[in-house]
Amino acid sequence: MLRAVALYAILLALFRLTGRRSLRETTPFDLVLLLVIGEATQQALLGNDFSMVNAVVVVVTLLLMDVGMSLLKQRSATAGRLLDGVPTILVADGRPLEDRLRRARLDIEDVLQAARERQGIARLEQIRWAVLEADGTISVIPADRS
Repeated sequence: MLRAVALYAILLALFRLTGRRSLRETTPFDLVLLLVIGEATQQALLGNDFSMVNAVVVVVTLLLMDVGMSLLKQRSATAGRLLDGVPTILVADGRPLEDRLRRARLDIEDVLQAARERQGIARLEQIRWAVLEADGTISVIPADRS
C-alpha cells in the first residue's frame, strides 16, 4: 500500500510539473504515453523493490520526452503537423468531400451528428464548413442564415 501511495504522489507531482492537458485535448502521443506509464507503474506496484526505481526512471524519461516534443512543436510548425496532424475539411458549402471523408474513415452521418450536437443543425445544406480537427473532434461552421 505504501508503494501505491508513493507512486501516486510521484505521478501527481510529475504531471503537475509537466502541465498536463485535459483529456479532451489529449493527442495520440499523449494516449500512448499514458498507456506506457500505466504499464510501467503496474510493474512497479506488482514487482520487487528494484522495479519501483525503474518505473520512476521510465515515467520521468517519458514525461521529459513529452515536454521535449511540446517544445519542439512550439518551435517548428512542421514538427507540430507531423506529431499532431492537421485539420481536414470534410464539408464545404453543404457539399461533402467524399475522398476526405473516406480517408478519415468517417461518413456523412458522423458529420451530421456533430452538427446536431454542436450547432443544432439538421441538414447538410445548413453547414458551411465541417472540419475534422487534429484532436479528432468535428467542428461545424453553419452557413449564413440570411
